[in-house]
Amino acid sequence: MAAAAPAGQGPRWEVFKQDAAGKPHQAVGSVHAADPEHALLMARSVHARRPAAVSLWVAPADAVFAVTAEELEAAGPWAVEDGGPNRRFLAFRKTSHRRAMTFVDHVGEVEAPGPRAAVAAAMVAFPEPPALTWWVVPADDVVASPEEEAGAWFDPARDKTYKQQSAYGLLAPGKRKRVEDG
Repeated sequence: MAAAAPAGQGPRWEVFKQDAAGKPHQAVGSVHAADPEHALLMARSVHARRPAAVSLWVAPADAVFAVTAEELEAAGPWAVEDGGPNRRFLAFRKTSHRRAMTFVDHVGEVEAPGPRAAVAAAMVAFPEPPALTWWVVPADDVVASPEEEAGAWFDPARDKTYKQQSAYGLLAPGKRKRVEDG
């Protein structure tokens, strides 16, 4: 279960959004919620109003194991957990600093006895392009928006326009005239 949150907030849940069929789920932020169903509703309200989405996943933030390339390099040979039964993990990778809105992309699944072994397996299974950051999440901890209700969940946002904050330009201090970026 997700870690305790400050008074008045539920536990934190990481949100993964799929923009269109065939595209990967991408980490887009987090929400605080009491349980997985509440987390999905909060995620839809916060992260899928605009632009449109076709699917959402949520996972308790404390179920996400993250490691950077620098941490992997500093650790030397990556330590792998001893024994235990294999579990399915969803693997996510960040490959660029350019996409400010997206932290990591879903690249696939691996089986491993624990999160460190899952990262090691993901590095072998998905070597290109090189990762700046890896996230692995036990598949059993991920809750998805209902596939059969995708229309009801996401169609209302399809026709709503969306602009990044930078599309609106800046106002010069003390003036009403727009200053164009340049």
